[in-house]
Amino acid sequence: MTDAVAAALRKATGALRGAEDRPSQRDMADAVAAAISGRRHLIVQAGTGTGKSLAYMVPALALGVRVVVSTATKALQDQLATRDLPALAESLAVPFEFAVLKGRSNYACRQRVRELRGGGDQLSLEPALFDTSSSAPGAASAGPDSGLGALGREVRRLAAWAETAATSGDRAELDFEPSDLAWAQVSVTYRDCPGAGRCPSGGDCFAEKAREAASMADVVVVNTHLYVTSLISEGELLSDHDVVVFDEAHELEDIATASLGVELAGGRFASVGRMCRALLDDPAPALAVEDCAKIFADVTGVWSGRAIPRPLDADSADRLTLIRERLARLSAETRRAARSLSVEPASGGATAQTASGGSPAATSARFSRAEQALGHLQGDFETLLGASGDDVAWVEDTPYGPLARVAPLDVGARLSELLWSKQDAPTAILTSATIPPRMAERVGLAAGTFDQRDVGSPFAYDEQALLYCPLHLPDPRDPAFEGAMHDELVALIQAARGRTLALFTSWRAMRLAASEVARRVEWEVLTQSDLPKPALVARFAARESSCLFATMGFWQGVDVPGSSLSLVTIDRIPFSRPDDPLLLARRAKAGQGAFELIDLPRAAAMLAQGTGRLIRSRSDRGVVTVFDTRLARARYRWALIGALPPMRRTRHLKEVEDFFAGTRDAPGSAGQTAQ
Repeated sequence: MTDAVAAALRKATGALRGAEDRPSQRDMADAVAAAISGRRHLIVQAGTGTGKSLAYMVPALALGVRVVVSTATKALQDQLATRDLPALAESLAVPFEFAVLKGRSNYACRQRVRELRGGGDQLSLEPALFDTSSSAPGAASAGPDSGLGALGREVRRLAAWAETAATSGDRAELDFEPSDLAWAQVSVTYRDCPGAGRCPSGGDCFAEKAREAASMADVVVVNTHLYVTSLISEGELLSDHDVVVFDEAHELEDIATASLGVELAGGRFASVGRMCRALLDDPAPALAVEDCAKIFADVTGVWSGRAIPRPLDADSADRLTLIRERLARLSAETRRAARSLSVEPASGGATAQTASGGSPAATSARFSRAEQALGHLQGDFETLLGASGDDVAWVEDTPYGPLARVAPLDVGARLSELLWSKQDAPTAILTSATIPPRMAERVGLAAGTFDQRDVGSPFAYDEQALLYCPLHLPDPRDPAFEGAMHDELVALIQAARGRTLALFTSWRAMRLAASEVARRVEWEVLTQSDLPKPALVARFAARESSCLFATMGFWQGVDVPGSSLSLVTIDRIPFSRPDDPLLLARRAKAGQGAFELIDLPRAAAMLAQGTGRLIRSRSDRGVVTVFDTRLARARYRWALIGALPPMRRTRHLKEVEDFFAGTRDAPGSAGQTAQ
């Protein structure tokens, strides 16, 4: 480590409350500094408690490079923006500017808000805004919200917030959680935004202001989906940068897979059709595309839960061809209507009024937005129809209907093409508490272009934590498993006196366990359904004896140090679904070693993330329980155990009870291996 980096790290850590020396943090900072100086990629596993955000940020700032931090979760993005970076700015002598950049749909759209404020066709396209059936008696009978339903009043509240002087338009700033439908009325996605140059409100656009701030910042915090999307987006979303840090890098492969693919549901056709219908004298072409929502759902629903067959049967091919023809006709009619009504881009000074009655500038923006959305829909539809052997196309069943997806079979090859192999590619730091095996190969980093380190963790897991696998439970595939697991969970919660984070691999299992356990224990049982995640975690942390039951979204990004979290339970080893079409295709490509190459590393990484919720400080003590007996019996168990922190292991409930009672070294097998 250079003197400048070492001095900066001492200054940054010295300013922290309860400052302590962390050798693993120094080791990581040393490796990051070497990677930046040598322009060589780095993969670094940094166990919980390392303080990895300082370990990568301090070298980057001390060496004067421009860095983009790409996070997998909003929780980490918010932590960096509200805690870590402001603290660094205060403690370091090195001046720097930082910014947070999110996807366009995270910001309110001032043009949409102004159109809503003006009423007219844009508002009337959403009849639910005026549905008063769910309103309290008399709630919508008078005043400024007269005639509006619950959704309409929510939208009006969002519009008022978006027009306040102090807001940045970021949804995260709201003091309430809006419904997705209400937020959709005041925001746009990248698919239907025409860009600042073609929008009347482009000069004071929230998203554009965020991009402008990011372009001038030394440190930019984004989410990984946005970073990968920027690699393929038209125009430069992120300014040139010297270093990119992928924090929570174990998620990179999956996020890149989703970001480099497309998703298409019937609702897209209905939405685009409605958007265009408001602008056309003859609504027939738009109505025809709206009708495609049902056609598309009917065709794709047949393949729900499996890959789309190639070649298509004749009937499916004919109906999808009909959709393509209707999209082409609507595109032609929308362009013709724009020309015939003399609608020009907002910067062109259009003066004509339109059939919809809107102002020229507003109508111009609507045409631009409709053409943008229609173009993206056509592009995604063609991607679905033209999926090659390098892609996997399949259909998922969702509460809103069939969702067709296309994703690259080999995401590493795509990342190599778009990022790693470019001559001006930034130096990449990939870090996580859990680095899956063969990660470099999976994300496309070529051998010889990177270094890999494991700096360990500052925590004494062998003293602070116990791993319990109750071998007397049935196999998790046995029908008797859930009842026996509930009994064991009750006994564990009683031993821990509440203070439990119970993690589940499905919503069904979580709800069933919460209902069963809540009636048998004296402590409060919270569930993931009760509150938004930040508020729920805060309530769990504040009420020391409470229990929190949650699904996969809580296996990471939950940081509750102290006695409020003394027991983490996991219902099953988190193996991916065996019938997942994308993984089926990857397994087929991998051949006989597919389980060891694909399924086992994914499960091990997620299991390690879940167990990592327990020990968050040097003073924490607690127990991790995995109810799945395959952790102790399966031939592959050591691959799973090896990915976990080095906790002592037991198979006996009595030793767990002694641990919570303070008898850490009770006679028996508390230090034995669960085999």
